[in-house]
Amino acid sequence: MSLTRRGKMAAGASTVAVLALGAVGYFAIFPNRAPAFVQDAMSKVGLAEPPPPSCPLTGQPAPHGQVPDRPALAIKVENLPDARPQAGLDRADVVYEEPVEGGITRFIVVYQCHDGGRVGPVRSGRTTDPKVLVQFGRPVMGYAGAQASVVRAIDRAGVIDMNYDIAVSAYTRDDSRPAPHNLYTSSRSLWKAAKAREGAPAPVFSYDPEVARPSRKARTVHLPFSSYSDVYWTWSRTQAAWLRSHGTVPHVLEDGTQVRAANVVVMQVQVSSGPIVDAAGNHSPEVELTGSGKAYVFRDGRMVIGRWERETLKDVTTFVTKAGAQIALAPGVTWVELLPSTIRVQADR
Repeated sequence: MSLTRRGKMAAGASTVAVLALGAVGYFAIFPNRAPAFVQDAMSKVGLAEPPPPSCPLTGQPAPHGQVPDRPALAIKVENLPDARPQAGLDRADVVYEEPVEGGITRFIVVYQCHDGGRVGPVRSGRTTDPKVLVQFGRPVMGYAGAQASVVRAIDRAGVIDMNYDIAVSAYTRDDSRPAPHNLYTSSRSLWKAAKAREGAPAPVFSYDPEVARPSRKARTVHLPFSSYSDVYWTWSRTQAAWLRSHGTVPHVLEDGTQVRAANVVVMQVQVSSGPIVDAAGNHSPEVELTGSGKAYVFRDGRMVIGRWERETLKDVTTFVTKAGAQIALAPGVTWVELLPSTIRVQADR
């Protein structure tokens, strides 16, 4: 006997239900094979375990399964040739490279999930620092002195000031290194001195195992800040990381390991001469970090071109493609390069 139209519809619905139940059963047994939206739905009804806690500033699993209950901590590290090799950069979650006077650069080295046992050489603060750090909530900042206007800007931004003059016991001098390139600290010493009660910051980047589209292959990135900081990043497929060099010289740390990152994010920014002048007569640059500008995101051996956007300093910088879609990073350590817009990014396949 042939089925009526209503019967056919009922039979079809029954078949779909059986297939759906089968899919649910399969994904319940193998939850990691389910699409992200399926895993999310399953977790809400108790069919899949929630993902383990991840570090807010790297997107990687938290050490020992728990995010440390402490704020972000930023330490200013020098990058003159006389300061190399540095210590502690490999333990950071995020590193910002900023232009300072005389064509040199310095690092804002940000920790949260991991500790830097020896970090340095530590040098002075700049007006760029609070503009960057306000995105991390109320972080701690370690540095070695600054002009009065910079100290006031740090205070206005709500950053917890752990300047060398305030937390002397958190810093040490290494007599084997020439001054002023011999001041060091540790993340634990600064967190202890700050006595900060703030918890972990909110994420400042989004993460996804998949690379945003459109993208293209990239093997080498050249960022010629200056002759002092002629930066190259080269993708290593075997190490699944971007490796940093100055010119043809690998950028190594005190233990001989080369500086590396999962993500290299280049923000092209407007830079002008500021009112602060150093002893050599060089004006400290003012870096504009609101508005928008061109952005390049390098991850997984590929390059995504888009733009960065930040309406006010109270906002977190976002990165979007030319079509306006959010650009996610690979879980792992991120280096953000604040490159003057007058310098061209050179990327080779």
